[in-house]
Amino acid sequence: MSSAPISDFLRRHFRHFNAATLVDAADAYRAHVEGGGSMLISLGGAMSTAELGISLAAMIRAGKVHAISCTGANLEEDLFNLVAHSSYVRVPDYRTLSHGDERALLDRRLNRVTDTCIPEEEAMRRIERAISELWRSADAAGERRFPHEFAYELLRSGALAEHYEIDPADSWLVAAAERDLPIVVPGWEDSSLGNFYASHLIRGTLKNVHTVRCGVEAMIELARLYRESAPKSSWGFFQIGGGIAGDFPICVVPMLAQDLNWAETPLWGYFCQISDSTTSYGSYSGATPGEKITWGKLGEDTPGFIIESDATIVAPLIFASVLGW
Repeated sequence: MSSAPISDFLRRHFRHFNAATLVDAADAYRAHVEGGGSMLISLGGAMSTAELGISLAAMIRAGKVHAISCTGANLEEDLFNLVAHSSYVRVPDYRTLSHGDERALLDRRLNRVTDTCIPEEEAMRRIERAISELWRSADAAGERRFPHEFAYELLRSGALAEHYEIDPADSWLVAAAERDLPIVVPGWEDSSLGNFYASHLIRGTLKNVHTVRCGVEAMIELARLYRESAPKSSWGFFQIGGGIAGDFPICVVPMLAQDLNWAETPLWGYFCQISDSTTSYGSYSGATPGEKITWGKLGEDTPGFIIESDATIVAPLIFASVLGW
């Protein structure tokens, strides 16, 4: 039997259209990293609730991922799944739910994401209670940290370990904490924890709105990382979904080159996006690699791929290929 059955299957059957692009993108990803390059992965949508961590954590531990940009939702939802997996409710017939059915889910404190409901008490409130202690401690000490740094602190403290309901090997955030992976979380306030944080400030249990660092500071930190490392190790950009998780970090290159006039700034050395965004509607998220050349993000010779498909299907297959599964 082959030692790489998934990779062999892809090469045998994925020969045209989006399928062929998937194989090409995986090959180029592997070549970029094996050639000494680094890779940033951006996570849009609900990838953590889709349990992408099962394959993404393996990628992180294998040294195939060097930074992550994600929404606040993806950051927190990996934690939610880690501690409350058995209380999640799957709704496979979600397309036929009536408004009354939806209200019944709310009454059960189940927050639906497509076919999966996140339990508020077991997941969201458990994490809120744990992480708000860290917020209050930092607030009282006048300390400030990025959202992922609070998440790392929470995981490393062991405070959640007794509540784990999945193998931590399947948590991408646990894997990232193990390697102290750089993470940027643009627009973190657009998340459940961001809402909880605001409520604590309004209530007065937190005093300093800036205890959690985000936004512009995240871009400054990403600029430092990129400027220090890109001249030595070409950075690739692997974008899952669209939105701010992808649009924010890719702009660090033109900012460095054009706004700061650092003329020697290397362009991104690889680009791939999995998306169902429609370019003809004026979508930034669905912009083709060619359009990104005009913005000074990619070069004429940068390997660029667009896979117009479902990221929950495509991303694990690409990761499996990169890992040689």
